[in-house]
Amino acid sequence: MCFDSRHHRDHPAQRPFQTRREMLRNTSTGFGFLALQALMADGAFAGLRQEATDGPQAAKPPHFAPKVKNVIFCYMSGGLSHIDSFDPKPRLAAEAGEPMPFQTERTMFNEDGNILPSPWDFTNYGQSGIPVSALFPHIGSVADELTVIRSMTAPFMEHAQANFYFHAGMPFNGFPSMGAWVTYGPGSENQNLPGFVVLGSGGIPLGGVNVYGNGFLPAIHQGSFIYPENAEPLNNVQPQETDLEQRKRLGLIADLDQTFVNRIGGDPQVEAAIDNYEIAYRMQTAVPELVDLSQETEVTKRLYGMDSSNASTAAYGRQCLVARRLVERGVRFVELTMVGTDGMGQAANPWDQHTKLVEGHTANALTVDQPVAGLVKDLKSRGLLDKTLVIFSGEFGRTPFVQGTNGRDHNPYGFSLWMAGGGLKKGFIYGQTDEYGYRVVENSHTVRDLHATVLTLLGLDYRNLTYRFGGRDFRLADVDGHPIRGILA
Repeated sequence: MCFDSRHHRDHPAQRPFQTRREMLRNTSTGFGFLALQALMADGAFAGLRQEATDGPQAAKPPHFAPKVKNVIFCYMSGGLSHIDSFDPKPRLAAEAGEPMPFQTERTMFNEDGNILPSPWDFTNYGQSGIPVSALFPHIGSVADELTVIRSMTAPFMEHAQANFYFHAGMPFNGFPSMGAWVTYGPGSENQNLPGFVVLGSGGIPLGGVNVYGNGFLPAIHQGSFIYPENAEPLNNVQPQETDLEQRKRLGLIADLDQTFVNRIGGDPQVEAAIDNYEIAYRMQTAVPELVDLSQETEVTKRLYGMDSSNASTAAYGRQCLVARRLVERGVRFVELTMVGTDGMGQAANPWDQHTKLVEGHTANALTVDQPVAGLVKDLKSRGLLDKTLVIFSGEFGRTPFVQGTNGRDHNPYGFSLWMAGGGLKKGFIYGQTDEYGYRVVENSHTVRDLHATVLTLLGLDYRNLTYRFGGRDFRLADVDGHPIRGILA
């Protein structure tokens, strides 16, 4: 079984009618949602497309029995230091201030100093004894739910390339992100919300919004932004004209729709536009209910740190709680963004501590530690953790030697991430870097291997989930990605 789309588009020599896109471009209607609302209410789309349950977001059968149904991705943009979080290296303390004993690769800024030990102590947590640094005591409390991979690698050390690669398996714009592939494969279980949601309270990673893009997949699969802290959590939904003014245009637009669709026999871009209109209409009621946390108990909100005096903690806690509510409602893929902190990294890459490692990592960890741990605990208490995959990672790690006087440079040669959820070995450490945390020495894996693992857990054959574009069958894990079998339960 293969979810393989091979689109063949006809381009008639003559075009006697104005297309939907041209009509919308040339009138003040634009993509106004009031027009959409009136159109839907009047049934003007009747006969133009299938019911929502049969649309491109409709849930599709997996290739085999899935272990999880949903993914929540907590992206630590900027490069969280693995040797200061989940991969302790005592040798760094023993050789503090000494030069590295072997040749290292050129770094991003090439300001390499001597060995810098971690400023944070590590504690072994839970029955599994997984060591976690003092940066993350709350995450340490759920250590027995974690699968820690200490042997990730990336081929790029520049942020934008690494961000695209982590999200899409390619180092540049134009390819579908992991969230887009995940919704393209199994579809979504909720037709009132996008299958791929980005919670946009924080900064966008370097590379811009295209790291969440659909690439060459139909536009319905791109990441849709929801701003849970805003009074208006959806952008661009305010009507620009009165209902009466819009209704005068709808009859003509509907006639043009019917003529155009009949003439071309179905075009993926037009179908995607219609799909987006429909889901946008339904989102007008679904999203306000989603972000209304008045029905959540104060105990639950405190679990996520929403009562914190630290504004960043409270904001990220809200993201995590809304992420839980999204997967409860069947949204397939949710990505969180890092909110503003007092760290020295920019909004796009807050973990990027080339200087002031202690100040920056402390502030960032305070932002995410309690909310992410609260998410894991809440999912488990509701019976959702075994149906959900939580991923916690940045685009690469950081060097064991100092940059300048008190920072660390980028290190793509070995870094850590952790996951929690169904189908994984819990309380488990996999892979190893050398004694300095510089390079992987055991069970080395690429981000494409992670992608193949995610698809496998979702019940999708990573080799057969393909899409034909430009004469080639593309897939998320490309030709060299393979599942990380050693972490699968």
